[in-house]
Amino acid sequence: MSICQVRYIFWRCILDIRDIYVVLCKLIGVMIRVHIDEMLREQSKTFYWLAKETGVSHTTLWRLKKDKAQGITFNTLESICQALKCDPGDVLKIGSAKRKPKRR
Repeated sequence: MSICQVRYIFWRCILDIRDIYVVLCKLIGVMIRVHIDEMLREQSKTFYWLAKETGVSHTTLWRLKKDKAQGITFNTLESICQALKCDPGDVLKIGSAKRKPKRR
């Protein structure tokens, strides 16, 4: 088996585990929430200010805010925490998934 095949198998397993985690979180209704809005409101700062201060794109921050992001890098999290002068636990919280109303 070549190193390329080993790498492929390794990454395939990692992706499978992540997919399983996402499905379980949706079934159980628990997920990690990003509380950027609350932190900005407490400090009377704007979303635009955070994007400018951290160098993180407005689109990335919007996805985090709207729970549309699949993940966050440590660099992004660190930049947000430094700008807001807080800990990662202040930004990331475990919460229940938002339930979409059933259509009639």
